[in-house]
Amino acid sequence: MNQLIRSSGGRAAFVFLAVVLALPAQTLITVANFNGANGTGPAHMSLVQGVDGNFYGTTNSGGAGGNGGTIFEITPTGTLTTLYNFCTQTGCPDGANPSGLVQATDGTFYGATAQASAGQNGTIFKITPGGALTTLYSFCSQPGCTDGGQPGAALVQATNGELYGTTCCGGAFVRGGTAFKITLAGALTTLYTFGQGGDGAGSYYAALVQGTDGDLYGTTGYGDGAGTVFKLTPNGAHTKLHSFCPNGFPCADGAVPLAGLVQATDGDFYGTTAEGGPGGPSHSYVGSGTVFKMTPGGALTTLYIFCSQRACTDGAGPTAGLVQATDGNFYGATSAGGAGIGNCGIYGCGTLFRITPGGTLTTLHSFQSSDGWQPTGGLLQGTDGNFYGTTGAGGADGEGTVFKLDVGLGPFVKTFPTSGKVGAAITILGTNLTGATSVTFDGAAAVFTVNHAGSAISTTVPAGATTGKVEVTTPSGTLVSNAGFRVAP
Repeated sequence: MNQLIRSSGGRAAFVFLAVVLALPAQTLITVANFNGANGTGPAHMSLVQGVDGNFYGTTNSGGAGGNGGTIFEITPTGTLTTLYNFCTQTGCPDGANPSGLVQATDGTFYGATAQASAGQNGTIFKITPGGALTTLYSFCSQPGCTDGGQPGAALVQATNGELYGTTCCGGAFVRGGTAFKITLAGALTTLYTFGQGGDGAGSYYAALVQGTDGDLYGTTGYGDGAGTVFKLTPNGAHTKLHSFCPNGFPCADGAVPLAGLVQATDGDFYGTTAEGGPGGPSHSYVGSGTVFKMTPGGALTTLYIFCSQRACTDGAGPTAGLVQATDGNFYGATSAGGAGIGNCGIYGCGTLFRITPGGTLTTLHSFQSSDGWQPTGGLLQGTDGNFYGTTGAGGADGEGTVFKLDVGLGPFVKTFPTSGKVGAAITILGTNLTGATSVTFDGAAAVFTVNHAGSAISTTVPAGATTGKVEVTTPSGTLVSNAGFRVAP
């Protein structure tokens, strides 16, 4: 783990709840193994579930282009299809080393690559579900790379239809990185340049998230000491909300937030830091990471500090963000630690965990190398109720895996997008929707059509709809959305 320099400034409320529950191992199934030819290292990205019910993701390297990486599709039962191989052309004009994907409202997937051909530093691309890729923008196309470089995080589509993202490097202050917006047609606007006035730097893998207030929230991995949490308006007005490690080592509030945030149903934001906390193994004097929550105004509470158990069996180094599941709890992964120490060296293979909003942590699975190693990306709860994720290494061929974790949660539906005006076209994702007899938006009935072999419903926001849950009545029961649908004015 990285060593940090001393932080300056900042304040936080520190509440460490050292509550850990160890349960019998949950049911984890390896869905697919990567072998180099079909990609290597699906790291630092979360899978996305498409409107067809399948999952889509990227590998950082491997594939037909050597170390360029791939884009893949995988069914819930494990049929993996490589949709695109990066860097098969001389000079890699299409980019290399892709980050995660987002499916936009036009049905196309959008993403970024951290590397590109000579003189460039990454790209923004779009790709159809069938695998046709178009490069929309190449970074470092401006003198001095003032437009940024090396975008390592996934994009987010805001309610205005535009995509927002970050670069870890470049910008007007050389290495600070940038925040940008880009239209679906590829017109890019640099909104903010990091590295000025203690605002942090280096948003490596941290995707932005749009809050219910319409603003964008994110993290920087370093700068101003040990990283920051910030808010950005869609037009680029920046506010620093928190600086990590304000009092210097041992960074009780955490350090190096490499992942993005999630806004929970209580309105607060939850996230992780890869380092920090007063505990930790001997190889990291700055600790082994934390889970925290933060109000939209910036008041931060530390919920859990990793490596609080002997030999770090509760995990260490969470480089991925959290997901709030249908049971109201948060689920995530640590890249090291766990009961698999020895199978993956002295640092351990990593874990999967559940943590309540109050800070009670349960270790759900410890990887053993044969079933994966280094789960550096976040989890996705599929509409069947199970969690899906990847490991960056390990598995049958040592090149990483796709896995499914069953913790007993039932199926549900999710809307795509999560907000819209009356009359707006909406897709509802689910499992076994064939034969559905009713769709309601907070009680208001909608006209609908079932498609994609029962994995999706096409509908529009009905007149009289208000913000609330979406319900779909099927022959096997009523499915409820995992989050409230926001009806825009």
